[in-house]
Amino acid sequence: MARPLPEFVEHACELFAPLGSIRVKAMFGGWGFYCDEIFFAIVADETLYLKADSESAGSYRQAGGEPFRFTTRDGRTETMNYWTIPSEALESPVEMQPWGRLALAAAVRARKPKKPTARK
Repeated sequence: MARPLPEFVEHACELFAPLGSIRVKAMFGGWGFYCDEIFFAIVADETLYLKADSESAGSYRQAGGEPFRFTTRDGRTETMNYWTIPSEALESPVEMQPWGRLALAAAVRARKPKKPTARK
């Protein structure tokens, strides 16, 4: 049986709706977001983080964002390239759209190219 979506996750889905077809998947105690099958955001501990890369991380940093950090079983702190966004972006789909597009662009850039299929 699938876990019911928390209210915050449902709200994020509504914010992302103008970007495309949104799908959410429970993962590692949190939630992962896909837009048109591109993985671009996570919710962990009631905090939304959007995908970034070397090209876009500065935008998140300038807006006061923080990267997603977690502690491993052996006590090390790891950082992933997912960042928080300004609180205003959580208020409406219009405010979220530029951040969502930034995350989707980073996710697309991070995709590995498909291997060519062998021809017979």
